[in-house]
Amino acid sequence: MAQAETDNQLFFWIGTDRNGERIKGQTEGPNEAMVRALLRRQQINPIRVRKKTTLFGLGKKRRKKITSGDIAVFSRQLATMLSAGVPLVQSLDIVAGGATNPALRALVRTIRDDIENGMPLAEALARHPRHFDDLYVNLVAAGERSGALESLLDKIATYKEKTEAIKAKVRKALFYPSAVIAVAIVVMGILLYFVVPQFQSLFAGFGADLPAFTLMVIGLSHGVQRWWWLILLAVGGAAYGFITARRRSRRFRRGLDRAALRLPVIGNIVYDAAVARFSRTLATMFAAGVPLVEALDSVARAAGNVVFEDAIFQMRNQVSSGQSLALATENTGRFPSMAQQMIKIGEEAGALDAMCSRVADFYEAEVDARVDVLSSLLEPLIMAVIGVLVGGLVIAMYLPIFKLGSVV
Repeated sequence: MAQAETDNQLFFWIGTDRNGERIKGQTEGPNEAMVRALLRRQQINPIRVRKKTTLFGLGKKRRKKITSGDIAVFSRQLATMLSAGVPLVQSLDIVAGGATNPALRALVRTIRDDIENGMPLAEALARHPRHFDDLYVNLVAAGERSGALESLLDKIATYKEKTEAIKAKVRKALFYPSAVIAVAIVVMGILLYFVVPQFQSLFAGFGADLPAFTLMVIGLSHGVQRWWWLILLAVGGAAYGFITARRRSRRFRRGLDRAALRLPVIGNIVYDAAVARFSRTLATMFAAGVPLVEALDSVARAAGNVVFEDAIFQMRNQVSSGQSLALATENTGRFPSMAQQMIKIGEEAGALDAMCSRVADFYEAEVDARVDVLSSLLEPLIMAVIGVLVGGLVIAMYLPIFKLGSVV
């Protein structure tokens, strides 16, 4: 089967749907006949099918990583197919045929093959823990047990879309300033390595003492020219060490997450995002009928923040010993009073999922607002930093020229 997937090729096609509307797209298959057969199974009448041509191999299919966004799209498409009454195996076949990511297409087809061999969907998904975590698998299993798989998949799709949106907001808040500062540092490195030496040769003919600021920049330029390889090696080693430690050391991740929560402005965004993720996940699990202790276990593993993960595990232990969820939430000291009160009201009214959904909606809106504020604050600050870094180098190089002009 794996060999068959490797031999597939990409075909462009034009056809008509069941209403006679003209549509076009691209589908992967071993040959044109198989692609035409697959399109007919999707109730598409193929008019023209042709293999995608390549130029010097540049158009060949490249294996891409399956992202959380891909899983969110897969969840929504599968939920839509099942809600429309399409059988599960055929739904997976259609989703695989429409996937633009070859890795996702292969994954979905593997799941389809497992189901055709009699395996439940939850078990088939559990065989791929890298893409489907315990939370996802537990929700699907609950849907299969209750006979409401399509509604549970719809809840999963909504949950994945919401969590991906909130993660994208946090990434936006952190990535933009980091990228701009990185570009400024690269520009400074180029100036120090290539431009400053040209000015230095010019200054050698002045026969006068250079300003201290200019001498400092020239010394920095000498250091960059002599030790550039060591600087790159140190930066690369530090980045590799950071990524490795973050992946393997829970203690290191806990320290990073705790530090992120204490950062000015950004810490509030990270905190609100963590509360929103907790509330959204708990609402989804509880609405699926998952027992509270089991739900909290899955919520903790999907927290995305070690500090909150520890707090949720503490809540799970207290709830399993007979304490109310509201009191357990309060005892952690990690959740805002609004969330505590809403959980308390939800427990008393028997509407915990609805109250948690409202908490999630509120804090997701808070994240949106805080990211917009942060963006408006960072733009002038970043411009000032770039001005100081790059402008400082320019001034250092022109100071001797100004000094010479005043002497003349």
